Amino acid sequence: MNIIDIYNKYHIPENLQMHMLRVAGCSNLIIDNWKGQELDKQAIIRVCLLHDMGNMVKIPEDFSNDEEFIKIRRTYFEKYGTNDHEINLEIGKIEGLSEKEIVILDGKRSRKNEETLKSNSYEIKICAYCDQRVAPDGVVNLKERLEDAKVRYKNKPLSVWSNEEKANHLIDCALEIEKQVMDYCTISPEDINDENIKKYIEQLRKFDIENGGN
Repeated sequence: MNIIDIYNKYHIPENLQMHMLRVAGCSNLIIDNWKGQELDKQAIIRVCLLHDMGNMVKIPEDFSNDEEFIKIRRTYFEKYGTNDHEINLEIGKIEGLSEKEIVILDGKRSRKNEETLKSNSYEIKICAYCDQRVAPDGVVNLKERLEDAKVRYKNKPLSVWSNEEKANHLIDCALEIEKQVMDYCTISPEDINDENIKKYIEQLRKFDIENGGN
């Protein structure tokens, strides 16, 4: 099943589809300009394409006046619960992610930036980095993106981003992860932008999750 069919199966809104496609596109750009250790390229792409499927439960009901959307969102709550990350993992398993890919999906979260920085897995580093480069409207500077997260989540007490000291530490770790990734790339962070990932997004729309893109 191709990725767009999967998105449609789970009623993923267009903006959330585009976020995951952009993150995968950034990863694809890095993979094509990689000179470091051998990567599990398929794992990186598959994880990026499915990494935020659970975000449906985070979308407020007033996001849309569409009664069908509200009904679908409530179905998510009934079927999967309210924890978006647990839903990401559950849907990932349902759609065939391997144990290794589930580890990458679990490890790439921004709250785990310190662990990611210390990790030997460049699959996790690349997935984490690319996700943290993509804002709701497109690819942006890493520090800009994470400083914005501090503002957006400062009044959400359960978020690690609501604690300024922790948030600043996560940003510092993210910037070090960026350096680690760029050390093995023939491109710079500035080359990772919306224009340069366009061709990948078009290719990724046809990506067959079950058959590794073929």
